[in-house]
This record gives sequence, C-alpha cells and structure tokens, in this order.
Amino acid sequence: MKKTVDPLSSVTQALTHFQNGLGQMQEALSSPDLSAAVAGAADLIFNMKGRLILSGIGKSGHIARKLAATFASTGTPAFFVHASEASHGDLGMIQGDDVLLLLSWSGETREMADIIAYGIRFDVPIIGITGRTGSTLASKSRFPLVLPKAAEACPHNLAPTTSTLLQLAMGDALAVTLLQMRGFTEESFRNFHPGGKLGSALMPVRDIMHKGDELPLVPLDAPVIEVISEISAKGFGIVGMQNADGSLAGVITDGDIRRYLESNASGTLQSVIGEARAGMLMTKGGITIEPDRLCARALNVMQTKRITAAFVMEADRPVGLITVHQLLQMGVA
Repeated sequence: MKKTVDPLSSVTQALTHFQNGLGQMQEALSSPDLSAAVAGAADLIFNMKGRLILSGIGKSGHIARKLAATFASTGTPAFFVHASEASHGDLGMIQGDDVLLLLSWSGETREMADIIAYGIRFDVPIIGITGRTGSTLASKSRFPLVLPKAAEACPHNLAPTTSTLLQLAMGDALAVTLLQMRGFTEESFRNFHPGGKLGSALMPVRDIMHKGDELPLVPLDAPVIEVISEISAKGFGIVGMQNADGSLAGVITDGDIRRYLESNASGTLQSVIGEARAGMLMTKGGITIEPDRLCARALNVMQTKRITAAFVMEADRPVGLITVHQLLQMGVA
C-alpha cells in the first residue's frame, strides 16, 4: 500500500540535510588537521609522475568512478579501479609512481583491504576520503580527508545520501583546485572535450566562420544599390564596407537600409538609391570578433550587443563572418 507523502516537503527536508552537511564540511575545513590534509593531498596529486587511481565499493564506488572522469577531464590523468576486481588481477594496473584516492565512508570496507595493503607494500601513497577518524582507511592514508558525520537525508539515517554528496563535493573541490594549480585554460578544456555542446562552445570562431567568397563585402564608395544587392545575395543581413587597403571601414545592416529608405521616402528612386553612396549609411567600425575567440564568448558578445552577425577580424581586415543563428544551430549556448 502506497504511503501518503508530501513530495515537496520530503524534497525540502532532504535538501536541508544536504545544506547542513555541506555547512559542516566547510566548518571542518577550518580545522588544522583537515586543512593540512587537503593541502597535502593537492600537492601530492599535482607532483605525481603517474596517474591518480580512484577506487571504492557500492555508492562510494559510483562516486569514485565519477570523480575519476572529472579529474581526467580537467588535466589530472586518472582512472577508476573496482576494488573487488583489484583483488583478482587489476592491482597490476597500479604502478609505483601513481597515487591512490580511496573512498569508503566507514573506512572499514572489506573489499578495500587488498588495495590498501598493495599501496602500503609498494609505497603507493594513499589519500583516503572517509567519515571515520580512527578507521583503517584513515590510519593507512598519507593524507586522510575525514569528513564530518552528517546525518543522511534518508529518514532512517541509513541510505548513503548526504555522505555521498560530501564525498563528491570533496573530490570535485580537489579536482577544481588542481585545475587551477595547473593553469588549466578554456583551450585545455577544448582539447579534452571536442564533442557535444561543450566542444562546440569551446571551439575557436576561426574553425566555423564563413570566409572567402561567402563574405558580404563592398568598397566604401559603392552605391547603395550595390549594398542591397550584396545583402540579398549573401543572406547574412549585413555588409562590410572596405577601405582601399582592404581594412574594414564599417558595416551596413538590412535595418540600416530600411531606416534610410524610410527617412528618404519623399526623394526620387534615382536620388535615394541610384546616386547615394554606402558610406552615408554605414556604422563605423562595428562589433567585431577575433578568430581565436571561443564560440561561447562570441555568442555572449553578440547577444549582449543585440546583433545577429559580426565580422571576424585579423590585422584590421575581415577574414570571416559569424552569425548568432549559426552558433545556436551548433548547440552553443
């Protein structure tokens, strides 16, 4: 029989447990023991010659597997080894210049015994993330990261919920710390994340920009009719006006054309379109983008400035064109 539960109230209570647990962890970080262990762990991982090996069992194992992916994608070579499989041959994956990051909330997980013993025997340094100060994992770790015993969100205080959140938070915080220590840049992210939306967002504009004959460009002294023709032919809603040396003097958009025609509605067609020169309508300079600017940043600039297209400039000359529609179509957001 289904028990009547108020979902909103239940979720709110769980979130309160999580907030309290994270608050306790922040307070614990002010203690000399934990703060020194965190700093030592970060330095140990940063200076290692090998890889960061993460392991755990049950819910801690799932967290360890996720953390291995986070470390690996942010510049720290890392992979997950299942503690049970380690006892059946996978210990051979662990080398002397590696570092072990082991997760066990109790610190007494039976399946972890062999990997802990292996680390001690072959002098592979151990960092332990646990919830018990006097546990086997804490005592065998070079840097024990002992987290506070926060109450689980489970009403029976049994299902790993708050505890796994704290393990995840500590591991992610270490990964972010190492990212900063390595000077890991957006370009570095692009190297590790070439696929999906993140890959598109971190791609430089030069890789996707329209270029060559696709560019809508006319001379600075071109007649307005030529500008209209170029806008229609290229379909970007914008035309670049070039000086004699090829540099960009300014831009004209289809909106500029409409406003010009509206303000000169009383003139003859020959005088308004046939005789007028483009320089009379253009906006000098305009908003431009550098070729190496990341697509995500280019989109932010264009949306902030409320423009739909921008020329890509190199040495004062237009070498490409990028549009908001193009970026959104690629999944950049």
